[in-house]
Amino acid sequence: MAICRSHHLYKYLRNAKYTSQLLIRPLKDDTFIQRNYRAIATCVFQDKPIPKQINCNVGKQGSFRCFSVSSIHDSEASEEVKGKSSSKTKGKSLLELQPNDFVDFLKEKGIHRCYIVYDKRDGQVKVSHPELEEFAEFVKADHIDYDQHEGVFMQVGRRSGCLLGAFVWRTNRGQACGGIRLWDYPRMDKYLRDGLRLGQGMGVKSALAGLWAGGGKGVVQQPRSAPGQGIDPDLRTRMFYDYGDLLSSLNGCYVAAEDVGLNVSDLDNVHMFTRYTTCISEDKGGSGNPSVATGKGVICAMEGALDFLEMGTLAGKSVAIQGAGNVSTVIVEGLLKKKVASIYVTDCHMNRVEDMKHKFHPKHSKVLTVEKVPLDDTSVLAYPCDIVSPCALGNVLNKYTIPTINARIVCGAANNQLGSPADNQLMKDRDITYIVDYLANRMGIVNCANENYGRLPDDPAIGRHFGREWENSIFVMTKRILQKAADDNITAVEAANSIADKLSRELHPIWPNRSQQIIHALIDNEWHLQH
Repeated sequence: MAICRSHHLYKYLRNAKYTSQLLIRPLKDDTFIQRNYRAIATCVFQDKPIPKQINCNVGKQGSFRCFSVSSIHDSEASEEVKGKSSSKTKGKSLLELQPNDFVDFLKEKGIHRCYIVYDKRDGQVKVSHPELEEFAEFVKADHIDYDQHEGVFMQVGRRSGCLLGAFVWRTNRGQACGGIRLWDYPRMDKYLRDGLRLGQGMGVKSALAGLWAGGGKGVVQQPRSAPGQGIDPDLRTRMFYDYGDLLSSLNGCYVAAEDVGLNVSDLDNVHMFTRYTTCISEDKGGSGNPSVATGKGVICAMEGALDFLEMGTLAGKSVAIQGAGNVSTVIVEGLLKKKVASIYVTDCHMNRVEDMKHKFHPKHSKVLTVEKVPLDDTSVLAYPCDIVSPCALGNVLNKYTIPTINARIVCGAANNQLGSPADNQLMKDRDITYIVDYLANRMGIVNCANENYGRLPDDPAIGRHFGREWENSIFVMTKRILQKAADDNITAVEAANSIADKLSRELHPIWPNRSQQIIHALIDNEWHLQH
């Protein structure tokens, strides 16, 4: 590939037979071309070697150069692929498009960046391009996942060609914070809904945790790959380099972290191209694996529920756990120290089952039972016990499983445990005390939210979340939510959301409305037209 600094150079190269095709893309750092062409030419050389440099006299504008660089927009190099993508997008609703097909649509329209924003200055939902007006109508009509999100920013990665998204919700308390999720979405409406819902969820979680942060979520569409094959390692690296570019372009209104599908190495790659990320490796100043803190937080929530129900301590209680991953292992270790009577754990992966047995058996074999179950098995939720702890998949508490629950308390680390809003009431009707997941599993974001303020051994800023004195500690907040639910005769979810809604509107004591100001500046300065 080669990057050409002028349309004039395209004609020069075409005449010289250096290129088979030309694709136009906006240019960021050349005022003249921004004003007159707002474009660069990506020239795909055929069988001739790529020249290291070509000088071309373009008259008054002076000489422009063509530099040999590595692959950029590789997926655009084929007219055949372009033709196929046109057939996939033609005549379809944008919301029905598979996200990778949406990328093809954006490329066809010459769109590299786009946004959906709620402009508080005039109370309007706005999109960056008229071609995306359908998205504006979609969010305005949605009363479940959309709540005047301050910004949804999407970009096609210049190295990877992948769809990258950043979702920002209610940044009164500070910068939007939340993890980046890598997932394969079947349609754009699913992609948008997930980002909107998770972004708001992170804001609620941060507010209940007493963090000075708003709601943020990164969503990366898994790229196309052959059946049964994972993401090519080089493509994965380029993908997260690209996400670093996106974060830097947003000027700090969103600070990323780790979520489903990512690991610390991925965040290190994001960090290569931005300062606006957390959860990087410890040797680079990050907070490391949050599993230990998350597991301890779940145990604190269990203790808060028991105390509210006047059921005593964890000693002598029985607990059933769905999932035997890292967080569950920490929970089991903590429960054993609390002298529980029995622990029953299931997982669909034999290696996790064996790992847990290896760690705790035979010393604790009388207390701990670990079993391999089929994929999607939910029988553990019906296990007779005091506490059921979902620590694997989301959407496991639904109209089919809730009637089978034999525990008084449900408290786990899994995200999005409830299948639908109606399931909140079903839990209440069955007199099951549900601890909302975004309270119990908060320590993942707490662990990394303040990385930029430095690190301390046994950090008191982390430790206070596990205590019983601070008003925002997990134990205290658990009891506060359950008390409000009882007083107002509402579900625990409604009580938690009511408390969080009030907290999330509090202004940052030093930087009030800072991220909102950044977003306004991005829109006013045409972020969507910059490259």
